[in-house]
Amino acid sequence: MSDEVTYETGEAGGLSAPRAPEARPPESISAKVNAGDGAGCHAQSEMAAAAGAAGAAEVLDRYAEDYPKGPHDQPQSMCPAFGSLRVGLRMKRVATVLSGSACCVYGLTFVSHFYGARRSVGYVPFNSETLVTGKLFEDIRESVHEMADPARFDAIVVTNLCVPTASGVPLRLLPKEINGVRIVGIDVPGFGIPTHAEAKDVLAGAMLNYARAEAEAGPVAAPEGGVSDRPTVTLLGEMFPADPMMIGAMLAPMGLAAGPVVPCREWRELYAALDCGAVAAIHPFYTAAVREFEAAGRRVVGSAPVGREGTAAWLAGIGEAFGVSADKVAAAQNAFLPAIEGALAKAPIRGRITLSGYEGSELLVARLLIESGAEVPYVGTACPKTPWSAADAEWLTSRGVTVKFRASLEDDCAAMEALEPDLAIGTTPVVQKAKERGTPSLYFTNLISARPLMGPAGAGSLAEVVNAAMGNKGRMDRMRDFFEGVGTGDSAGVWEGDPNIRPDFRATNLKKLEKQKRAAKAQEMI
Repeated sequence: MSDEVTYETGEAGGLSAPRAPEARPPESISAKVNAGDGAGCHAQSEMAAAAGAAGAAEVLDRYAEDYPKGPHDQPQSMCPAFGSLRVGLRMKRVATVLSGSACCVYGLTFVSHFYGARRSVGYVPFNSETLVTGKLFEDIRESVHEMADPARFDAIVVTNLCVPTASGVPLRLLPKEINGVRIVGIDVPGFGIPTHAEAKDVLAGAMLNYARAEAEAGPVAAPEGGVSDRPTVTLLGEMFPADPMMIGAMLAPMGLAAGPVVPCREWRELYAALDCGAVAAIHPFYTAAVREFEAAGRRVVGSAPVGREGTAAWLAGIGEAFGVSADKVAAAQNAFLPAIEGALAKAPIRGRITLSGYEGSELLVARLLIESGAEVPYVGTACPKTPWSAADAEWLTSRGVTVKFRASLEDDCAAMEALEPDLAIGTTPVVQKAKERGTPSLYFTNLISARPLMGPAGAGSLAEVVNAAMGNKGRMDRMRDFFEGVGTGDSAGVWEGDPNIRPDFRATNLKKLEKQKRAAKAQEMI
């Protein structure tokens, strides 16, 4: 506790920290928080400017470099902080505290519990006064001191949402450790993190950074499962539970083992993840995590063992990273490639499929579909292009696939409508749009990601659900014909009789809109 920097005086440790930032954010930010007047997700430009003025420019610059934005600055899916919240809630002996608007915290905790979280989420409330005066930071610090019980927790994660980040609430001034409990503070604003997938990387990278510093300082605890007697490959990215085991089986002929999966399930796994021979970027968007592994001297290998060609190339890449002899690499390939070929041949997929999503594994799924026989003319992912997705993008492009990184909802819907696929795989709004058109569709996250993809287990795993969905085309046509016109246009809403349509009102309103448009145009000319 002696090296703690206090927010009021900063006397401890010889450092000083002002009670409130020198350049406060515009008063409108704090005033709008409680009034509900535009300070939410849609006030991104104003809040980003306020965050920079309040001292968060360095953090935002780092995010802009790590997570370059695309055609849409604001995420078109759920709040990105869901990703980091999910990572923390899935770890043993790790507590989570959120600092943000009450409506944001409610929504995040609701969706987290909907996805299976079984623990409480801490929340530090605030109002305009506590936000502007710095009292919010004092409340956060007091809460982590109260929670820091080493018998219960290894770490406490404190997350700033949009408004505290824009107001410059300095989580960096929290003590790094309290009573042996690690304190990890992160900013996850919607105006700085494009997708919830990349928010996972924010927390994973922060934890790896903390764990790397601990390992460099001295001996650290071994994970509960012990330490492997073979060189390990750390697996970067959440995946179906059976996939790490399958990857481990494929690595065994080369004398290697599968290491921990990052994001980890317990703090001590972070040490084992860093203590690897190489890192497999199964999901290629973990930029901050990769930075920590590279700082630890670890090599990163892209793509994944998906399909026959993907598995052959990935095993060769891993062998090269470890300096494994060619005969051992060939032994691993020969042990699994025939089984993959057989599984693909037994479960062919025939049809045109458009695919989109925001999980980061979209390119891998597209490869597997193509090797299964499907035609996949378009793949859209909300994640950015990175060096670790280059091999998959090149493989797909060489087969005539249009690969769209940072794809917007408009991109995905336009592709689906123009290409008229037999099946559309995508996010909820894409699936909804497809069903309105009578096109069979599948929600990527729940129905595609929830299946094995790697090695022989992944080959053929998609065929059953994909072929069954495409077989529903006739049923979709009948449903569309039956419900034609219901719930759209004048029939939207609930009516006891026929809608009271007033074309004269519509004509008058149209004239008003046209007049306003002409006035706005004239104003621009002035």
